[in-house]
Amino acid sequence: MSIRYDSLDEAVRRCMIAELDRDIQGGNLYISSRLTEAGALEWPGLLHEAFHNHDDIWLAEQIRTRDLMRATKQRRTRGGGITTAKVPHTAPETLAEGEFNRFYIRGLCKHVIECGGTEVEVYRGKDVSRPRPESQAMIGKRLPANQLLQDLRTSPGVEPALGLPPGPNSGLTVRRVHE
Repeated sequence: MSIRYDSLDEAVRRCMIAELDRDIQGGNLYISSRLTEAGALEWPGLLHEAFHNHDDIWLAEQIRTRDLMRATKQRRTRGGGITTAKVPHTAPETLAEGEFNRFYIRGLCKHVIECGGTEVEVYRGKDVSRPRPESQAMIGKRLPANQLLQDLRTSPGVEPALGLPPGPNSGLTVRRVHE
């Protein structure tokens, strides 16, 4: 099930693409280490197509049907060694949803700022079975669009300072503030 993006429209999609192009040109686009070499090469184009015409469900389907996700990944153990772990079967959905949502938030913030607005509102765009207390506490909060945009621009692939989105599968996103 996809996140419900309340403020996703053509203007926000254009801003998402502008943010994507900004990351590509700046060499800052997050490429998951779980993607295959082919997946890493196709990722920018898939994001562009998803932002232009589709959603996170389409993006996850592309990752899965094109076999762009690794089956295993090496990682360090606590003792400093290396082990091989299976990549979860939900990895395509987690990656697609997380990155689509991050760029949606960036695109919306950029659009709000361009239209003279200053804030966006946090809401739950996807039901989750066990909502985290820290996620629940964010619902309804208004965040400064400029600060959130800068935060997400400077924290690709990691948890942003403002805590939005608050980790994978939180179901939280933002929408325009309606006075």
